[in-house]
Amino acid sequence: MSRAVGVLLANRRVGTAGASFLSLRMAPCQAAGIPLRGPWPGVPVSRPATVRSELMQSVTSEEAVRHNKVSIIGTGSVGMACAISILLRGLSDELALLDVSENKLKGETMDLQHGSPLIKMPNIVASKDYLVTANSSLVIVTAGARQKPGETRLDLIQRNVPIFEVMISNIIQYSPHCKLIVVTNPVDILTYIAWKLSAFPQNRIIGSGCNLDTARFRFLIGHKLGIHSESCHGWVLGEHGDSSVPVWSGVNVAGVPLKELNSDIGTNKDPEHWENVHKDVIASAYKIIKMKGYTNWAIGLSVADLTESVLKNLKRVHPVSTMIQGFYGINEEVFLSIPCVLGEKGITDRIKVKLTSEEQARLRKSAETLWKIQKNLKLKS
Repeated sequence: MSRAVGVLLANRRVGTAGASFLSLRMAPCQAAGIPLRGPWPGVPVSRPATVRSELMQSVTSEEAVRHNKVSIIGTGSVGMACAISILLRGLSDELALLDVSENKLKGETMDLQHGSPLIKMPNIVASKDYLVTANSSLVIVTAGARQKPGETRLDLIQRNVPIFEVMISNIIQYSPHCKLIVVTNPVDILTYIAWKLSAFPQNRIIGSGCNLDTARFRFLIGHKLGIHSESCHGWVLGEHGDSSVPVWSGVNVAGVPLKELNSDIGTNKDPEHWENVHKDVIASAYKIIKMKGYTNWAIGLSVADLTESVLKNLKRVHPVSTMIQGFYGINEEVFLSIPCVLGEKGITDRIKVKLTSEEQARLRKSAETLWKIQKNLKLKS
């Protein structure tokens, strides 16, 4: 899936007055020609509008208090898919967008703002300056290097590390109490990196992980059965990538385990070839990237799903990337997806899923795949 490229590498220094980019000090939103308040072009504060003063009488001069501010770092195809998905669900009372590309940032923001009469759109602010993200409840990271056709998610790691070193230092300066959802691939290792760089407690670091893989899994099961995917229950765990683990032992429809109907389901002995469902889950992103150059809509909807659980304290269970050390015989500090309860504090609980011995072995193999790369990483202290 694509990510905004090169975001936040423009400047590695953070001054006492806030971050500056491209040697240009910018006030939030105004720097990019985007109004600070309201979802439409504003009137300069130095010229009070006669019509406005005749129409309205101010009752208070207090600044608005934001309770559910969401910031999205990176306005590439994935970042904007996250933005529109969050806006359409009405999850945020302020949405902040940040990117290094000023024209694209301004254009995307104006395009969204012009739709404000059509939906209940909150305040939208945007800037190249991290100050615009200050006091966020949730920060969503989509910035990074774009995945190339034929390139695996793990190949991206070295090109994304320096971006994260700059980005995380700014996020923790302006929103030290936020929850962080990492979307950039390879998401599991980059979630680990975000945790190390931020020193946030584990509950406040969430990798989008296998939430999307699980959605694809359920869609394909429903398609094969001829029923809606919402009625299909199953999980994909482990790495968001080639070594992910389909939990066939838990797949069910209306409480009926499919494994009871077909004991060979998901194996190479299965005459119905259900194992191809998971193979298609793995191949999906590569196929879409080959056809359109990137993936964005499904991951945007997936991130909005996670955002809703956090901001509304829904305590729903999602397969997201979290510290898995101590689970299933895994001893290394790796982040992999297991079912987690999400609420206002981030990850509130981890579900102890009962896996077969084969599924546990595959999960450990998934952890080993990531650890081989992760153990050699050198992060700035």
